[in-house]
Amino acid sequence: MAKTNKAAAAGKPALKPVAGGAKKAMKLSDPNSGKSWDLPVMSGSLGPDVIDVRKLYADAGVFTYDPGFTSTASCQSKITFIDGDEGILLHRGYDIAELAEKSDFMEVAYLLLNGDLPDETQKNKFEYDISRHTMLHEQISQFYRGFRRDAHPMAVMCGVVGALSAFYHDSLDINDPHQRMVASYRLIAKMPTIAAMAYKYSLGQPFIYPRNDLKYAENFLHMMFAVPAEPYKISPTLARAMDRILILHADHEQNASTSTVRLAGSSGANPFACIAAGIASLWGPAHGGANEAVLNMLMQIGDKKNITEFIKKSKDPNDNFRLMGFGHRVYKNYDPRAKVMQKTCNEVLAEMGVKNDPLLQLAVELERIALQDDYFIEKKLYPNVDFYSGIIFRAMGIPVSMFTVLFAVARTVGWISQWTEMVDDPSQKIGRPRQLYTGADKRPYVPVKKRK
Repeated sequence: MAKTNKAAAAGKPALKPVAGGAKKAMKLSDPNSGKSWDLPVMSGSLGPDVIDVRKLYADAGVFTYDPGFTSTASCQSKITFIDGDEGILLHRGYDIAELAEKSDFMEVAYLLLNGDLPDETQKNKFEYDISRHTMLHEQISQFYRGFRRDAHPMAVMCGVVGALSAFYHDSLDINDPHQRMVASYRLIAKMPTIAAMAYKYSLGQPFIYPRNDLKYAENFLHMMFAVPAEPYKISPTLARAMDRILILHADHEQNASTSTVRLAGSSGANPFACIAAGIASLWGPAHGGANEAVLNMLMQIGDKKNITEFIKKSKDPNDNFRLMGFGHRVYKNYDPRAKVMQKTCNEVLAEMGVKNDPLLQLAVELERIALQDDYFIEKKLYPNVDFYSGIIFRAMGIPVSMFTVLFAVARTVGWISQWTEMVDDPSQKIGRPRQLYTGADKRPYVPVKKRK
C-alpha cells in the first residue's frame, strides 16, 4: 500500500533535506528578526509526514495553535491506521472488513493487545483467561443500589468502572507488566457484566451472572436478556451481529475518548480510572452518542411521508437540522465499517422482522432515498456505522439509553491497548497542552470599596 502524501498530490513542493542534514526538515522563518529554524520531519509506515515541534518553544519561543488537535500528532502508535480520504481502516495492518468477516471479537482483542493474530493455542488460552475474569466482586452489586433507578446507564458505567480500583488493589501498579496485564484482562472481561447489570438495574430485574461456557458476545446477550424464570435461547444470528458490532467499534485511532484515556494515563493514573475517563468522554453526542442521535432524528422525522421534507432541510445551509448517521468527520469516503454493518443490519432485520416497527421501516426508507440522492452522492454523505448500529440495536430490543454503553463495551479493548502502548512508550510525557491567552493583561488590584 502506497503511503499517503497529500502535499505531493496537490502539486506542492516536496520536503527536501536541509543543507548538511541527513533527515528531512521544514524551515520556519521569522521575517522580523531574520532568524530561521529547521524543524525535523518524521515519517511513519503509512500516512502523511509530521513536523516535529517538540523543541519549537525552546528554540523559537512560539507555540502552535491547533484547536481540537486535528493537525497535531500527540503520540506514536502501531495499533490503528485510518486514511479517511480512501476509506481505509487497519488494525495492526489488517483490514477492518476482513477482520469483521473472518475473525471473532476475542481474536481481534488479542490482535490489538499483542500486535499479531493468535494461533489456535494462544486464542484458546486468551478466551479461557478472559472468561475467568467476567464475574464482579459481589459487593459491587450493592454499589448499583446507590444509583437512582432512572439513572442513565452511562452515568452508572462511569461510577462502577471508576470504583473497580477500590476492589482490585492487586492490579493498580502500572509499572508492573503483570499487573497491567491482569488489569487489562479484568476490564475487557468485566465490561459486559457491568453493562448488563446497569441494564437490569434500570428494569428492576435481577442480575444475571456470566457463564464460562458461552462466547463473549453470547455471554453479553445472555446477561442482558435472560431472566431466572425461563431459559433464554441465544440466536446465532444476533450473537454474530453483536460480535461484529464489537469488532467494528473496538478501536478508531486517536479519537476523543481514546485521547482522554491516554491523557489521563499520562499522569500515572490507574487503568480503571483511565477507562472511566474514556467512558465519560464517549458519552458525548458528538462521539459515542451518535447512534442514539440517529434514533432521535428518526423520531423527529416521524413518518416516511416526511422524509423528503427533512432531506430538503438537511441541504439548507440556513437550517439547523442535521441528517444524523450520514457522513463522518474522518472519512471523506464510505466508512469501511458501514459496509459490514449494513450487511449485518440486513441479517438482523430478516431475523427479527420490521413489519411492526414504523421507526425501523422509516430508517430503511431513509437509507434508500439518501443513497439515490445526487446531493449525498456528490458530497459522499453515505450512511455511517452509527446509522446502522442504531437500527440493529433497535431491532434487537435494546433501548436507546444503552446504545453508548454497548459502544463502551466494544471500545474498552482499544482503550486498554492504547493505554498499554502509552505506558510502554519512553517518549511519552504527561499531557499538558498550551494555549493562546486572550484575556486581560496584568492589572492592579483595587480594594472592594474603591471599585466602580
